[in-house]
Amino acid sequence: METTMYYHGTKADLRIGDSLAPGYTSNYGQRKQANHVYFSATLEAAIWGAELAAGDGRERIYIVEPTGTFEDDPNLTDKKFPGNPTKSYRTKEALRVVGEVTEWTGHAPEQLQAMKDNIQRLKEQGIEAID
Repeated sequence: METTMYYHGTKADLRIGDSLAPGYTSNYGQRKQANHVYFSATLEAAIWGAELAAGDGRERIYIVEPTGTFEDDPNLTDKKFPGNPTKSYRTKEALRVVGEVTEWTGHAPEQLQAMKDNIQRLKEQGIEAID
């Protein structure tokens, strides 16, 4: 039986055993109350999550375990990446932190800035990256 490893990128300082749950301020966009918690089965997507998260904390990537049902992340899979090649998901239930990826390489500064610039352009057009 194959076990899938899931990741959550953030700037929050968490410990093994902590839970990530909806209902808190989002790490993205207008920082509204989050209706979902987002995670991925790819380290690449989690790296973007850590790098783009709001705040001044250290970028962290946690290994997480869903505690309930989840679905493909429609923010990415509906139009941007049909078929969910980023293996990105969201849940209305908690994720349990079961570990941390301590060694990973972020994106090149110019690649990260290009992504931030694109997000800013969308924001100026009234398009939220995360619903």
